[in-house]
Amino acid sequence: MAAPSFWDDQGAAQKVISEMNSLRGVVEKYQKLSSAQEDLDVTLELASEEGDMDLFAEADTQAQEQSKNLDEFELELMLAGPYDKNNAILELHPGAGGTESQDWALILLRMYQRWAEDRGFKVEMVDYLPGDEAGLKSATLMIKGHNAYGYTKAEKGVHRLVRISPFDASGRRHTSFASVDVIPEIDDDIDIDIRPDDLKIDVYRSSGAGGQHVNTTDSAVRITHLPTNTVVTCQSERSQIQNRAVAMNLLKARLYERKRQEQEAHMAELRGEQKDIAWGSQIRSYVFHPYSMVKDHRTGFEVGNVQAVVDGMLDPFIDAYLRWQLAIQQGKAVPTESTDMDV
Repeated sequence: MAAPSFWDDQGAAQKVISEMNSLRGVVEKYQKLSSAQEDLDVTLELASEEGDMDLFAEADTQAQEQSKNLDEFELELMLAGPYDKNNAILELHPGAGGTESQDWALILLRMYQRWAEDRGFKVEMVDYLPGDEAGLKSATLMIKGHNAYGYTKAEKGVHRLVRISPFDASGRRHTSFASVDVIPEIDDDIDIDIRPDDLKIDVYRSSGAGGQHVNTTDSAVRITHLPTNTVVTCQSERSQIQNRAVAMNLLKARLYERKRQEQEAHMAELRGEQKDIAWGSQIRSYVFHPYSMVKDHRTGFEVGNVQAVVDGMLDPFIDAYLRWQLAIQQGKAVPTESTDMDV
């Protein structure tokens, strides 16, 4: 940063500054933890010398807080993937079941918005298509912040809801599904070849909330990548130019993820692995009736307070997932072979 030519390339300079800020944050957290540990050691030493039970109680409180902070710091250090530090693009789609599944997708949308905001991430609604009677047909969120993708990737998969349906006059129990897809926002320095001739670009009037200008002009943009039939939309910005830029960024991320998945599928074929990616192979079940429980079928982690989870209490599940992934990498755990259908 001290080089005379540092600001010649503004984009590259901003990336260096962003990386520096991220590294500085890690160092500062370590220093804070180290200082807290020294304070805890001093408190324990004084409590032992004086036999002061109040000091022992204070040390116990400090130790619990230190343990919690160490766990959070350890979790952050696990996010060492090539795109973990990037912003996250999260898409929601209801499964079969009409209004019931569309309402479940809306519940998940609010859950992720609350979780992200509680974590200090910035949340932007990129695209939103409301349901016919309630809920939503599709939604795309941009979750911005350091390690946003690293945390949010734990949510990718099919989510299952069991409850007494508020849309069923007979009060019967229903099972609904919604899929969550998460991909990282791709940096500009990653080369994705997109030929203009391969694109079909449509403009239309925005259907969601956004003010008089948004709803009365053809500002929304839909881009179709013809060779792969990949479709992205954006209607969150005020101008067509802005929406087109956001949509192109989404398309770039989607095509990169498609390429990565094809490479992984090829490697899996060479290794003889079989992966079930069928609809219904849920990663997590949320049961409101006949009992209250949320269970992650990959890690086995579960809690009894469903309402707290749908209100945004996702960190324990994300923590369990990341630690499970680390155990797999270290050969201490194996990938889940089947889905627990008893929940």
